[in-house]
Amino acid sequence: MSDIEISVVSPVYKAENIVAELVKRIVASVSALTENYEIILVEDGSPDRSWEKILEACGENPRVRGIKFSKNFGQHYAITAGIAGSKGAYVVVMDCDLQDNPTYIGDMLLQCKSGNDIVYTSKIRRKHSIFKNLWAALYFRVFNYLSEYQTATDDIGSYTMISRRVADAFLSIRDFHRHYLMVLRLLGFRSTVIKIEHEKRFEGKSSYTLNKLIAHAINGITSQSDKLLRISINIGFGFFVVSVIWAMVIIARYFYIGSLPGYTSTMVLMLLSTGLILMSIGVAGIYIGKIFEQVKGRPLYFVDQKINF
Repeated sequence: MSDIEISVVSPVYKAENIVAELVKRIVASVSALTENYEIILVEDGSPDRSWEKILEACGENPRVRGIKFSKNFGQHYAITAGIAGSKGAYVVVMDCDLQDNPTYIGDMLLQCKSGNDIVYTSKIRRKHSIFKNLWAALYFRVFNYLSEYQTATDDIGSYTMISRRVADAFLSIRDFHRHYLMVLRLLGFRSTVIKIEHEKRFEGKSSYTLNKLIAHAINGITSQSDKLLRISINIGFGFFVVSVIWAMVIIARYFYIGSLPGYTSTMVLMLLSTGLILMSIGVAGIYIGKIFEQVKGRPLYFVDQKINF
């Protein structure tokens, strides 16, 4: 049994000017709670000097540990690697941009020791651009409609604290396509939410471009629900019913009124039907692709270096 009480896991990407301040603030917050802690920084194939800064932090403080990926695998894989390397009775997951204030770790620890296995944080107001806030609101509304678990909200982020048994349960889920918060909701366990202030980004801009946000949204929705497939089936059945009714109307008009020109309506119907067929095939293709990735059974990520483990 490890004597480490708190592990703080933070994925690092394009944060060479943030790492030192990140470690400083985490140490100031966590050291006031316990001397038995560790800080795990996972460098996710960052193109800047983030790994060099992590090495400096590891050299200055043996409680800071570094994991370097062989390439960029993504935030949620970095979180998984950090949790896998953690030994604490409680594990904190937080972004590296310091929009998540480490001073709330004490509040989360209090809630965990009160019997909760998962402590989520809810932003009073997100310090993002108007576009990103609108996109987040739209994404979670669509996700809740398509998901079997309608619990996702745009004000809850990845800044969380989980107990060791939740961390172990999380690591037992080997889904190739994964989203940290969605896996936590899948696990269940007793949870609570605390309100926090969302800080401004310490430096730089978010690495999530519009294309990445769209890909992330599609991946999150299709990884957690097959409702899109059921919707495409329902749409196809609906068009079949409409087609039968329309065919009966055309036959009736032929006998009672005579044949009428219908080139435009025919072409519109053909184009619309073809579009829906291609869309349904595309949706099915996404799920087949995910099955293909999952059954290959490849590791979720590859580690290039580890420091202070």
